[in-house]
Amino acid sequence: MKERTGMITMKGDPLTLIGDELKLGDPAPDVEMLDNDLSSVKLSSFRDKVCVISSVPSLDTPVCDMETRRFNEEAGRLGSDVVILTISMDLPFAQKRWCGAAGVNRVTTLSDHRYAAFGEAFGVLIKEMRLLARAVFVVDRGGRIRYIQLVRELTQEPDYETVLDAVRRLL
Repeated sequence: MKERTGMITMKGDPLTLIGDELKLGDPAPDVEMLDNDLSSVKLSSFRDKVCVISSVPSLDTPVCDMETRRFNEEAGRLGSDVVILTISMDLPFAQKRWCGAAGVNRVTTLSDHRYAAFGEAFGVLIKEMRLLARAVFVVDRGGRIRYIQLVRELTQEPDYETVLDAVRRLL
């Protein structure tokens, strides 16, 4: 598996990403993850909708918490043609607990903990931590990647406005 260094940092320290770097126009890899009830979910099950994929290190951290809550708010304004996924290495049980405690009900959380298939296929698996890098991908109704934002510093939030602009262009 390919390793890439110098792409992201944590508090200024460089980290290594595992997996190939995806490009605009690439088909979104059809990876399998777990939902909060331990059922397998393939990314292709969200076709025919514009899909915002937010990968985060852990919902139990302040920045990931803020990011997922913000996307939950935005989901209500974007309409039913858009689905927002938050993917982390957190266990499905932890994701379900966190969503309940945070009142997050418009974002679908999926766990990549079992195989790290998402992390490797999307090139956002952090080698040193076995967590996912903070990144946002926007996938069109046909399953092609139309926007990518890899957040360079793990402790910072993504640029929400550019993500939302990318989504609106696809509606």
